[in-house]
Amino acid sequence: MKTVADFVELRDELRALRAGGRSVGFVPTMGALHEGHLSLVRRAKEENDHVVVSIYVNPAQFGPEMDLDTYPRDPEGDAALLDELGVDLIFHPDDASMYPDTHRTWVEVEGLTEHLDGASRPGYFRGICTVVLKLLNLVAPDRAYFGEKDIQQALVLRRLCADLFLEVQLTRCPTVREPDGLAMSSRNLRLAPEDRESALSLHRGLSAASERWSAGERDAAVLMQACREIMEAAPGVEVDYVQLVDLETMQPLETVDQPACLAVAVDLGAVRLIDNVLFE
Repeated sequence: MKTVADFVELRDELRALRAGGRSVGFVPTMGALHEGHLSLVRRAKEENDHVVVSIYVNPAQFGPEMDLDTYPRDPEGDAALLDELGVDLIFHPDDASMYPDTHRTWVEVEGLTEHLDGASRPGYFRGICTVVLKLLNLVAPDRAYFGEKDIQQALVLRRLCADLFLEVQLTRCPTVREPDGLAMSSRNLRLAPEDRESALSLHRGLSAASERWSAGERDAAVLMQACREIMEAAPGVEVDYVQLVDLETMQPLETVDQPACLAVAVDLGAVRLIDNVLFE
């Protein structure tokens, strides 16, 4: 396995990997890897001849009050995990390369970004779309892999690729959870011990709503309230949003009569957590 930071070296390595028509799978990450990331890597290895993983904490998707400076970073540990899985190449660029002083171009996807994290975090999806387009242009993979925990991001990027005619297949992979149900996230490392139990309220709330949906409830307000009540009862949880949206358009629903997603976001101290459940 090799780690490169330079664009020219990256392209040289990719040219060698693709020799003979071999396929390349790509997993973009911000590092601090956990089992959720590793499940994407395993899927990529199953479906491609070679796998490239990027590790880059993208400053453009962090607002002024967000946790860019304290976001977990463990490049040596990440490299050891990826080497063990047989990843071929790690791309680890720096800010000066990705956003030089001359950078003036930004990418935005309209419609899908008006609600959920798009409403709560101005500029968030502009930052994500811009950096992912850069990475996809640099790596030019056959397939790229994204987790369903960030379901809005996955759908936004699917639209970006379709609208800009990118020849890459985007694959959504199921959320990976801790044994107690907490969705795996790099930010879990920053949870204070007293907040770890409260964090479980996200999964418990979503599960309560899912049980009602399975029993036949289709009123979005009822499903959202079932989830919200459990989260608000947990100590230290500040609910940002609880929203039921169409799984294709990300528009709020009043009745769940089509594929939908119940998405939540909370703050626990200085840590922001998101999770969702799909109604399909």
